Amino acid sequence: MKNNIKTAAAIAAMALAGVAQAQYLPSGWSVGVGATTVSPNTKSGNLGAPSAPGTQIDVGSDTQPTVWVRGMFGDHFAVEVPIGAGFKQSVSGAGAISGVGQIGTIKALPITVLGQYHFLDARSQFRPYLSLGVTYAKIRSATGSATLSALNPLNPAGGTGLSVDSKWAGAVGGGVSLNINERWYADLSYLRVFLKTQAHLSTGQSIDVKLNPDVYRIGVGYKF
Repeated sequence: MKNNIKTAAAIAAMALAGVAQAQYLPSGWSVGVGATTVSPNTKSGNLGAPSAPGTQIDVGSDTQPTVWVRGMFGDHFAVEVPIGAGFKQSVSGAGAISGVGQIGTIKALPITVLGQYHFLDARSQFRPYLSLGVTYAKIRSATGSATLSALNPLNPAGGTGLSVDSKWAGAVGGGVSLNINERWYADLSYLRVFLKTQAHLSTGQSIDVKLNPDVYRIGVGYKF
């Protein structure tokens, strides 16, 4: 995971260094609004004892409205910052407890900075691009359900609490912009975020989980 973060950060830094070496000033800015889906590819470890062997979890998808700010440096390099209010994702039982349903909820706020390279001429109607960057997955809150409390043999009075670690992760992907006119453009993007974290129960048990979410966004932008 650390290597993924270092690699993505290095490539993004190289893109920005290329901008600086070319002595470009920001040549244009745009803002956009759209819908973003975060869809984890969950690979769960096993919950620590005492628990049924093979007790695992799965994390669900969520779609929320988001905006983005993109600054172009010359015709090809850009820096983009997606902005949103966060995502609310369900945590369900898997492995030995598959089928028990939802055992918790996570509220996450991903903070992402991307370096981009846009292909073709700046006046082209169709412009694909590559994105590399870093994400800080800030876990704003996590809540265990009554089902989790019922399953936990160590369940304390008041129920079993749930927490999830906030983590840094590398991000890589791409997209395409379709210029509608001189000001407006449609935008479709994809990112894979290499995110590994750990969830904890208030009873002292923990579980490692790779989320590695796919992030899809479709929206419309406006150039200033």
